[in-house]
Amino acid sequence: MFRDIYDVIVVGGGHAGAEAAAAAANMGSNTLLITMNLQNIGQMSCNPAMGGIAKGQIVREIDALGGYSGIVSDSSAIQFKMLNRSKGPAMWSPRVQSDRMMFAQHWRNKLEQTEHLDFYQEMVTDLLFEKDRIAGVVTTLGIEIKAKSVVLTSGTFLNGLIHIGEKQFGGGRAGESASFGLTERLIERGFTSGRMKTGTPPRVDGRSLDYSKMIEQPGDSNPSKLSYLDDSHILKSQRSCHMTYTSPVVHDLLREGFDRSPMFNGRIKSIGPRYCPSVEDKINRFAEKDRHQLFVEPEGWDTVEVYVNGFSTSLPEEVQFKALSAVVGFEKVKFFRPGYAIEYDFFQPTQLKHSLETKLVSGLFFAGQINGTTGYEEAASQGIMAGINAHNHVAQKESFILSREEAYIGVLIDDLITKGTEEPYRMFTSRAEYRTLLRQDNADLRLTPRSHEMGLASDKRMRLLETKSQKTTALLRFFEKTSVVPEDINPILAKRDSNPVKQSLKMGKVLSRPNLTIADFLSLNTVRDFVAKEAIDIATLEQVEIQIKYAGYIAKEKLQADKLSALEHVPIPKDFDYEKVKSLSIEARQKLNKIQPVTIAQASRISGVSPSDLSVLLVYMGR
Repeated sequence: MFRDIYDVIVVGGGHAGAEAAAAAANMGSNTLLITMNLQNIGQMSCNPAMGGIAKGQIVREIDALGGYSGIVSDSSAIQFKMLNRSKGPAMWSPRVQSDRMMFAQHWRNKLEQTEHLDFYQEMVTDLLFEKDRIAGVVTTLGIEIKAKSVVLTSGTFLNGLIHIGEKQFGGGRAGESASFGLTERLIERGFTSGRMKTGTPPRVDGRSLDYSKMIEQPGDSNPSKLSYLDDSHILKSQRSCHMTYTSPVVHDLLREGFDRSPMFNGRIKSIGPRYCPSVEDKINRFAEKDRHQLFVEPEGWDTVEVYVNGFSTSLPEEVQFKALSAVVGFEKVKFFRPGYAIEYDFFQPTQLKHSLETKLVSGLFFAGQINGTTGYEEAASQGIMAGINAHNHVAQKESFILSREEAYIGVLIDDLITKGTEEPYRMFTSRAEYRTLLRQDNADLRLTPRSHEMGLASDKRMRLLETKSQKTTALLRFFEKTSVVPEDINPILAKRDSNPVKQSLKMGKVLSRPNLTIADFLSLNTVRDFVAKEAIDIATLEQVEIQIKYAGYIAKEKLQADKLSALEHVPIPKDFDYEKVKSLSIEARQKLNKIQPVTIAQASRISGVSPSDLSVLLVYMGR
């Protein structure tokens, strides 16, 4: 029925589990994915979209490493948007709206086509240990399955409790059972757990909506895609989303149900996401605002089901219906299902190493919402890293760790294990100190070589990167060395309200002007001929434009990152006793003993550790 012993067992088939299983198997580990329902692998539990601000960068990084999230998103896409185009390229964030059912189906197809990967449908209720090492899992049927490493990706299922008004019932997602037993077992082993909350909006019948009263939100006129691979296609047609607003009337109707809201009557005691609050939380916290945006998102190509983004709620279903019916365009709305809140167990991520392996149990890895994060992208990125490191653990190889200057994934994991979290953690561009280096357009340049070296990113992916790098270098050199004469460039400058030039200048110098784009130069015969001859695509043109225009910023940020990197290479001995360093502040000693940072740089990011504390540590480390 099963192998005598698996290299890696992944528990849970959500975004984290799917990426973890794919990564471990693709690196050669005999892997078993155990999930409660094989039909729900890769399920989009909340909004039918991947990417967005900072999240799009993460998906690009997962793809660059050899993960599946970008490929699956592209193959199931119904709309593509590059967000924040009005800002600098460090802020550009791709987002794909997907067909929900197609997304899950494509995830399952990709996994079923992955070698070294087995599947089993059942609940895991216990873990097997050999002293301080993981040894396998136990299912509800009492089946013991042995493994050299285990990745837990339990999502919102650990002791999950669903709230709709005054009603509550166990579940990890609407229509699915909660998972029991693992929390208690881990607490027995010395782990610290907590409770968190998330929620989801009602799903409604699109046939009952009046879109003519809403603001259409179409996709990009020239759409791109999330994956760097050429396997996926660019959308030829797209489905529009729409936007409408709540109103004071809607807010008053929602307030009528506050006395029966589990958020306000004490039934929900856990903390929800600060940056994706429920609609009742929004009107309570931001009482001065008379309206909030609602994004009306289709669930797929063929379905009439619609997701009401921005109306997440746990109010009684009749209150939800009454309030939503007062929204412009929703006057005749019909519900498919009401919104709900869900409480679930998580484990403080300060109990993990940077590899996502637990400090207490060797070979046991946590990924996704079990670590206190929210969002598909955050979960998927942890999943691929946990899968990689579970494989490396079994193969007795060094852990694969991404630093803060290498990837958003590195920022996310470092934030979690260094600072912990008291509320569901969500990634933002503002969390990354070196976001000019960590752009969505260069994730493959940053990460694919490292991934290919350790055997995850394919040869095909590496060849595509090499071609892109060669073309980028060639075009950069062309712009740096080729001059343009006034009579050719001045008409272009005039169109862009830019001052004319009086003498020949290098093209790169002219392109560095803020109101010019590289597309402006395609009207020049020399540029057009070079681009055609070298078969340079839009992505390469964009890459060169960014590198020329932002060269100064990139160089400055790289210098700062190099300085940080120097501290990353100052190790702190394992199990270092900070109590013996009396010069440290009391708070610093407490925090350092609890988190046990592995480098001085990590210690510097711990709240309560001051610059003077760092100076003391550096002296102690002989620096």
